[in-house]
Amino acid sequence: MKINNRQQLLIIVTMVAAAVFIGDRLILSPLISVWHGRNAEIKDLKDRIRDGNLLVNREHIVRERWEGMQTNTLPSQISAAENKVLKAFENWSQDSQVSLTSIRPEWKRNADEFMTLDCHVDAAGNLSAMSRFLYDVEQGPLALKVESVELSGRDNDGQQLVLGLQISGLLLNPQER
Repeated sequence: MKINNRQQLLIIVTMVAAAVFIGDRLILSPLISVWHGRNAEIKDLKDRIRDGNLLVNREHIVRERWEGMQTNTLPSQISAAENKVLKAFENWSQDSQVSLTSIRPEWKRNADEFMTLDCHVDAAGNLSAMSRFLYDVEQGPLALKVESVELSGRDNDGQQLVLGLQISGLLLNPQER
C-alpha cells in the first residue's frame, strides 16, 4: 500500500471514530437520558393514576372517616374543649383505678383552622390499671393522639408504676374563650 493511501485511510478512520464519538456524546446519550426520564415520568404518572383510582373507589369510606373525625374533635370553644378532656381523663382514671397526680394542658395554635391541646399526664397504679387506662385513652371517642408514653417503677417489685403520658388533642375552627 502506498503512503498516500495509508494516510488517507488513517484520516478516514479517525474521522469516522470522531464522528461516532461526537454522535454518541451529542445525540445518542442525550436521547437515552431523555428516554429514561420519560419512562420514569410515565411510571410516576401511572402510579399516581392508580393511587387516584384507589382513592376514588374508597371515597365513601374516606368521607365517613373524615366525618367521624370532625364529629369527635374537641368543641370549638377552648374552655369547653379543655373541660371535656379533663373530664375524660377523670372518667378513664376512675374506670381503670389509676390515680392521676397531675394534668398539664397547653394550647398550641398551629394554623388559623385548628389548634392542638398538648397535655402531659402523670399517673400512678399497677400494671393492669395502667394498661386499662392507656387502652381507654387510645380507644376513647375524643380526637386524642398518644404522642409518648414513659413507664417506670415506683417500688423494687414493680407493683407500683408511674406513667408519664404526652397527649395531643385536635380542635378544628377554634373560637376564643
